[in-house]
Amino acid sequence: MNLAEMENRIVRYGDLRPCKTAFIDAYTPGSNQKENFTIIGGGVSESPDQHVHIGIPHGFNIGAAGQPPKCRNSLHSHRTAEVFFVLKGRWRFFWGRWGNSGEVVLEEGDIFNIPTGIFRGFENIGTDYGMIVAVLGGDDAGGGVIWAPEVIQNAAGHGLVLGKNGKLYDSKKGQFLPDAVLPMPLLTDEELKAFPELTTIDVIPHYVARYHDLCALADRSPAIVIGENGKLRDKPGFEVSLITRASASEEMHSHPYPSVLMPMRGHWRVMWDGGSATLAPGDTMSVPENLPYNAVPSMMGEASLYHVVATGDPAGITWKG
Repeated sequence: MNLAEMENRIVRYGDLRPCKTAFIDAYTPGSNQKENFTIIGGGVSESPDQHVHIGIPHGFNIGAAGQPPKCRNSLHSHRTAEVFFVLKGRWRFFWGRWGNSGEVVLEEGDIFNIPTGIFRGFENIGTDYGMIVAVLGGDDAGGGVIWAPEVIQNAAGHGLVLGKNGKLYDSKKGQFLPDAVLPMPLLTDEELKAFPELTTIDVIPHYVARYHDLCALADRSPAIVIGENGKLRDKPGFEVSLITRASASEEMHSHPYPSVLMPMRGHWRVMWDGGSATLAPGDTMSVPENLPYNAVPSMMGEASLYHVVATGDPAGITWKG
């Protein structure tokens, strides 16, 4: 594969194209300054305005949320894994039916494998624009977002309606539900009982990993962060590892599925038969399946990157082991 072909599989941080009307809460005060990015796969955006950077199926989806301080994402749930790591800023994640069952604050590089089936939300509590990167299980990302009832109700007062087809209709743009499309039904009280209420003791020890701990674990070989034998044990259909300068190798290797490289710190040179490319924090690179390559730091200083690759396991609810 030549450099020009590979460049089509690299998304530079500065080239990310945001969508500000991706979800039902796009006009709801407190959530109306969000930017959504769909980097790999179609994601779960409800808007036709969402730009997809790389549409190649990987067995998972990768996106990102960018938000100014005090902006939050409304309570929602997913049918498959939703994993976040903090690229920039300081973020508070909260969960439960009303968002008050538990919370955790994450710093840059920290990662959170949110248990499937709980309501969750997040907000930027830093002092500048921040960004978190999300990995969603499955090529269809679980078939869309499940919203808490009040989120849909609040949005209606600001001109947004979500169809049962998963598409958003914006009355401010002259869009209305087609006759053949019903509105997304609100979850009933009985359905809401199926969503777990987990405490911080249930969640933080098993689903949160701190960046500096992972760097320490990656002193000899890449640290498996999420996987059957990872620090956070799960089988979401993909495996997440952290590679540092100490555990990077010049040995060429390949994977049977497309893999994704996302630098957290430092600059990384990726080499393959046919070319090389240098990645910076915030960049995303999709390496084709069965293509031998290596990735090593290209400059002095702290260097780390997250690596994601499909495992062939079905996407679904959190694995209990």
